[in-house]
Amino acid sequence: MSTAYVITVLTALANAGIAVADLTRAGFVVANSAAVGVPPAWLPRLAALKAAGAVGLLLGLVGAPVIGVAAATGLVLFFLGAVAAHVRARVFHNIVFPSGYLALAASSLVLVLTVPR
Repeated sequence: MSTAYVITVLTALANAGIAVADLTRAGFVVANSAAVGVPPAWLPRLAALKAAGAVGLLLGLVGAPVIGVAAATGLVLFFLGAVAAHVRARVFHNIVFPSGYLALAASSLVLVLTVPR
């Protein structure tokens, strides 16, 4: 099993997990969203984007590499926005979480673009 495969699956699982947390309005998600100024009404849409990214990454692994690249790119952009929202709101105590998701997404993108098939 290649590193690219493992990192991509890990990225997909992490995003699927946080999408579920968004949809169920887990306490930490609601508190974090409020701290950075994201309205609670946005949570289902944000969850849908994360879930779509997770599914797209998995589709990329099973034979649709263009979808995988698009999903990884979308997740990188999504989490750049999340990190920017934390910086804009000056909420640094938990910026490690969106930064971690960004690192996973960026790793998946780099690996999918550079690992030969």
